[in-house]
Amino acid sequence: MVSLKNWWPTPIRSLFLFLVWLLLNNSVAIIHLFFGLLLAWLIPLLIHKFRLIQPGIKKPGVALGYGLMVLGDIIVANLQVIRLVLGPNKKLRPAFVIVPLDLTDNLAITILASTVSLTPGTVSADVLPLDAEGAGQRFLLLHVLDLVDEAELIAQVKQRYEAPLKEIF
Repeated sequence: MVSLKNWWPTPIRSLFLFLVWLLLNNSVAIIHLFFGLLLAWLIPLLIHKFRLIQPGIKKPGVALGYGLMVLGDIIVANLQVIRLVLGPNKKLRPAFVIVPLDLTDNLAITILASTVSLTPGTVSADVLPLDAEGAGQRFLLLHVLDLVDEAELIAQVKQRYEAPLKEIF
């Protein structure tokens, strides 16, 4: 017996693809509805076997709070970068910082790296393994526009961003 999951593997993604198709075409003509439904059905059907299984969110409330906190941090960091850029450039202290990670899940590490890159003034440059085989502890290599205290920055990244991500995943 063929299940609906085999014919329509990701219905939410299909709905999103359908809506994006209609928005891109700026039309609800029959031809656009037809092709939108066709693509919304075919694309997930063809690629669902290639997708990696991602871990579920254990605490959605913490995830929502994390998103709001990151949004606030982005606003504050924008103001700080404006002040730094408009000030004398001699005061800038750019540096690379290596942050040891407790996270092991690739999705959580990617979200952490993206979060750091979204806040102006810092960029995630790489995720480094401890040894050549890629096993063991990992490290996040950051480039910072203005580094005041390396230990404080590492503690802030771990406490403010990594700790909630460990809770979420």
